Amino acid sequence: MTLTVNRRQEKFTADCTRVITKPYFPTSATRISTIINRVLSLPEETITIELFGLLENFAYRHRNILEIFGRNFNTIKQFVYKVEMTDQRRALIGAYFTHEYSIQAAAFFNPSLIPHFDQSGLKPGQLRVIISFRSTGEGHISSLEFRTAVIDSNGVITMDPVSRYAETGKLVENSSYEKDIFLMKLAEVGIKNTYVDDIFDLLQKKFRTAELNEAIKTIDLCPGKYTEVTHSIATIQWLVESNYELEFQLTQKLNERVIFPISSNERNGIEDARFVKFMDDGKVTYYATYTAYNGTNIAPQLLKTDDFLYFKISTLNGKASINKGMALFPRKINGKYMMISRNDGESLYIMASDNIHSWNHTTPLRGPVYPWEFMQIGNCGSPLETPWGWILMTHGVGPMRQYAIGALLLDLNDPSIIIGASETPILTPNAEEREGYVPNVVYSCGSLIHDDTLLIAYAMSDSRSGFATVSVKELVDWLKKS
Repeated sequence: MTLTVNRRQEKFTADCTRVITKPYFPTSATRISTIINRVLSLPEETITIELFGLLENFAYRHRNILEIFGRNFNTIKQFVYKVEMTDQRRALIGAYFTHEYSIQAAAFFNPSLIPHFDQSGLKPGQLRVIISFRSTGEGHISSLEFRTAVIDSNGVITMDPVSRYAETGKLVENSSYEKDIFLMKLAEVGIKNTYVDDIFDLLQKKFRTAELNEAIKTIDLCPGKYTEVTHSIATIQWLVESNYELEFQLTQKLNERVIFPISSNERNGIEDARFVKFMDDGKVTYYATYTAYNGTNIAPQLLKTDDFLYFKISTLNGKASINKGMALFPRKINGKYMMISRNDGESLYIMASDNIHSWNHTTPLRGPVYPWEFMQIGNCGSPLETPWGWILMTHGVGPMRQYAIGALLLDLNDPSIIIGASETPILTPNAEEREGYVPNVVYSCGSLIHDDTLLIAYAMSDSRSGFATVSVKELVDWLKKS
């Protein structure tokens, strides 16, 4: 039995003009002071000319360039000693400590597809969607970007215009935490002692960063326990940094919002976010699991949002929270959160937990079976619910490290039971798709079902992305007969 797969014409390619601003600080405090003093030595007339030239060159590339200059000036203003200056001079100093970063300079790929939270103003049969992308720039640092589109009942995709601007979110300075979850995460990384107890005894069930910092100040750094205490405090501070909150402004369109690495866990990249619309007792929450990369180690992280304006990022803990490619089911099953994972690096596992932040128990789901997946298999996003079972899109790696996309059909009530599997891939790289930054790869981080159409958002050789469509009923029948 053959399966009809239609590749759509829409393509997404890297755009080097997508730039954000980042602070640009020399490591030497002496050099920072020297640069500031050079600007301070300029006459006001020169300041005006230089700043006007900067605005002429950069204001059209960033919505609030003067605000950005001011923010970066405030970061280094401790190096300016009691000097009265104009707003223009402050802005020019801030400009010297600002630079642009092209978020897509290397690649724009690995999309994930979910229903939009706003379905207003649509015609019958239409669905508005959000597409997330992994954008990779200089130094191979990956961030998250978003696009929006409308799909009609025939699977025709109409992309929304993309803004010229790209802007990062603002870090929430005084984030909130739940004591029970925070203590659980500390215990899982081996930090459980009387010093930790003393700190958290001073905190309420829900606390904020400032309250935690005040509680830490009460701990006596006695000489005999100095190493243990400082290690405990350092781990607490690392956990605070790794569990943070971001917010964007309403004036920033969704396709302008960029989630750029902030914590030390992810300083080299936020990789392969698998978004899912999660339903729990009628409440909708959007989650994404992604891989945080610090240049040496990887760690699974969880992103949570209700409106794509405010994001809460958390560590995933537990002995089963390892390796890449964790994907959350879109609802609880038998009262538990469920996750697809690849704990051993080559096979699919299924996990269940009472707590979305902690994963300790795994059940083998399936190892490599067919030649196109002999190297390894993994998921291509969260499972999709149908009346016939869960469709789990998969990827397989075969000879010459060629990636292909397949699927499994899992039982609705017990997804550890496989009802059907693709003996051959649904998508393999064709002549147009096989060339790129990483050749011979098709890969997806999330698909979507609209009416009877499965819309697969997929990347081509880590360089560009597109869509393919398949009839859901045809796919289910094909999986059962394969």
